[in-house]
Amino acid sequence: MDDEFAERTAALADYLQRRRERLATAESCTGGWVAKVCTDRAGSSAWFDRGIVTYTDQSKQDLLGVSADTLNCHGAVSEQTVREMVAGILARSSAQWGLAISGIAGPGGGSEDKPVGTVWLAWAGPGDWQVTRRYRFDGNRDAIRRQAVAAALDGLLERLSGPET
Repeated sequence: MDDEFAERTAALADYLQRRRERLATAESCTGGWVAKVCTDRAGSSAWFDRGIVTYTDQSKQDLLGVSADTLNCHGAVSEQTVREMVAGILARSSAQWGLAISGIAGPGGGSEDKPVGTVWLAWAGPGDWQVTRRYRFDGNRDAIRRQAVAAALDGLLERLSGPET
C-alpha cells in the first residue's frame, strides 16, 4: 500500500461508505495511480466503482466520450477535456462521484502555454456539482504524478468533508 495516501483513502472510504456512494476515476498522466491507492484498501469495492486510464486522445474519445473537437481545439491537457472526462466516467458507471486527471508529467512534452508539471483536475458529484482546477507541479515525472494523485484525493475530500450534498 502507498502509505503516503493511506490516511486520505481511509477518510475517502469513510465518507463514501457513510453516504452509500461510490467513486469512479478517469486518469491520464497518473496512469491509474488514484485507482490503485483506492483499491489498495481492503473492502474498497464497497465505495470504489471503477477506474479508466485513457492515455491517448483516441482512448479519451472511445472510452469517455471526449469530443474530437475539444481535443483538437484545447488539447488533452485542458479544462474542457477534464470536464468531459469526468462527465464521461460518471455516465459510464454507477458512481455518484467522479474525478478526472490529465497533465504533462514530463520529462518532455511541455510547451510555453503548458509546461511540464501542468495538470488539470475535475471532480463531479451529486446535484450537477463540478469543479476544475489547474495545477503546476514541480519535480521529476514521479514527483509530478504523486502530487497530482494527492491533489485529486484532497479535492474530493474537501467536498465530501463539507455539508452533505
